[in-house]
Amino acid sequence: MELNAKQIADILEGTIEGDADVKVNNFSKIEEGKPGTLTFLANLKYINYIYDTKASIALVDKDFKGEKELPPSLTLIRVENTYAALAILLKMVENKKVRKQGVHPKAFVCESTTIGHQEIYIGPLAYIGENVSLGENVSIYPQAYIGDNVSIGDNTIIYSGAKIYDNCSIGKNCIIHAGAVIGSDGFGFVMENGKYNKISQIGNVVIEDDVEIGANTTIDRAVIDSTIIHKGVKLDNLVMIAHNVEVGEHTAMAAQVGISGSTKVGSYCMLGGQVGLAGHIKIGNKVNIGAQSGIVSNIGDDRNIIGSPAIDVKNFFRSSIVFPKLPDMYKEIAQLHKEIELLKKK
Repeated sequence: MELNAKQIADILEGTIEGDADVKVNNFSKIEEGKPGTLTFLANLKYINYIYDTKASIALVDKDFKGEKELPPSLTLIRVENTYAALAILLKMVENKKVRKQGVHPKAFVCESTTIGHQEIYIGPLAYIGENVSLGENVSIYPQAYIGDNVSIGDNTIIYSGAKIYDNCSIGKNCIIHAGAVIGSDGFGFVMENGKYNKISQIGNVVIEDDVEIGANTTIDRAVIDSTIIHKGVKLDNLVMIAHNVEVGEHTAMAAQVGISGSTKVGSYCMLGGQVGLAGHIKIGNKVNIGAQSGIVSNIGDDRNIIGSPAIDVKNFFRSSIVFPKLPDMYKEIAQLHKEIELLKKK
């Protein structure tokens, strides 16, 4: 898809500095910019690359101020938010791709399945169970498994090898990546007579609209009722959500987050990689939790925390300055203790 600077600026409601007619047909990272490509500066850690880039167009924030002279071949487009503007352009390219359509003859679709009429795609070796409801423009890629009584909303994509167990519900405009498992049994057992007996998990998983679930992420079905992922949630690869968990709207979790059973996470939260949440706790709204943190108790709204056990970010960084000094401090305290004991004896 070829566009000139003026066309791009019009799409993004940006302003041009340079040649409005210069054309691009691809994207490039700013450190690897090539002629005929569009690059971007969203992180000032990479600012030095913009002075040498060979890219033809660069997206920058409207308040960007160069410290050195920019290449004469570079045209700037200033926008409100560089990364958001880039996302718009990438989405345009994605939408230009030809979408696969039709039900492959080697897919297995039960006769009781209800299928939308517009642009349905079901790939080879996909399995669609009894009484499944598929909305319009749904895409189900090869070797995906859709269990009985599952409903999938309009424009949702289920990638290869994803598994959705019986009775689960997937909303509109969702993306379920390869290898994700939705609705597997929660980890429920009771010790009786020296052995673990399984507690049947008879609930389901409800995923609302505009949710994206990363590759090999697992979301367990509830013991009873539902494990709920509310609208707009974004889960990275290798996230584990246990039974009866509820995740609030527009919360995002990085890879290897683990959430124990019956925990409630609020809306607009951000969880860094490898965060672990204990069971039966409540995390408020707009809580940011740093990577590798361990949370064992309730957290109120609007908190920024990190560590295990987690504490406020400012306190954590103050404490982190002290951590390397602890061995020397221990020696000093031990020496002071000896001196005090000698003074007592005197």
